[in-house]
Amino acid sequence: MRGEARSGWGPRPQAWGGAPQVDTRDRFLVRTYNTLFGAIVLFAAIEAGLFLSGLAAPIAGAMLGTSWLLVLGGFMVVSWLASHAARSATSTSVQLLALGGFVAAEALIFVPLLYLADHYAPGSIQSAGLVTILGFGGLTAVAFTTRKDFSFLGGLLRWGGILAVVLIAASLVFGFQLGTFFSVAMVGFAGAAILYDTSRILRDYPEDRFVAAALELFSSVALMFWYVLRLFMGSRRN
Repeated sequence: MRGEARSGWGPRPQAWGGAPQVDTRDRFLVRTYNTLFGAIVLFAAIEAGLFLSGLAAPIAGAMLGTSWLLVLGGFMVVSWLASHAARSATSTSVQLLALGGFVAAEALIFVPLLYLADHYAPGSIQSAGLVTILGFGGLTAVAFTTRKDFSFLGGLLRWGGILAVVLIAASLVFGFQLGTFFSVAMVGFAGAAILYDTSRILRDYPEDRFVAAALELFSSVALMFWYVLRLFMGSRRN
């Protein structure tokens, strides 16, 4: 349900006696972005633990030596289960557990890319992280300041996502490389997803689903980081 009252931008309702009620939408937004920050910190902590413990190298070797179709397929299943649990579970603890599982899966699938970046393109991880933070901050500011409804991007994102999955699967099956143009297109796709997710968070998400909202944002931010990092790796290895 969209509308001025649900979006949080309209006049605040008045309780009996003229006193303003608590602005639950503002509280929802604070909890969403705090949870997103916590998910990013957890992701970084898992990666740091894997690399400092020496586990990153064997994990990267094992994943690079197996079929990426199986890896990506397993990740998509985990992603769907986590998103479904975060949206449908009534317990906040269960929602947070689903988010934690999703973050752990993301951290695992990032290991080979981060391992290669660390060895063959030093400094690219830090640069990609900074660009991703700036991009996310800028897109979030656009959504908050314009108050524009970006729900029209939903259909484009669905079709774009299907096309991207088909191209990735085809590249793995037939052995061709998805070059710089594809990475640039996917960065744009992730940016559109951030605008779409932020618009939905401002307008549509129920106030008790802040974990699901944070999960959606984290997924889009991770996607942007992945392809920004690929671009930096390509430029520094050439």
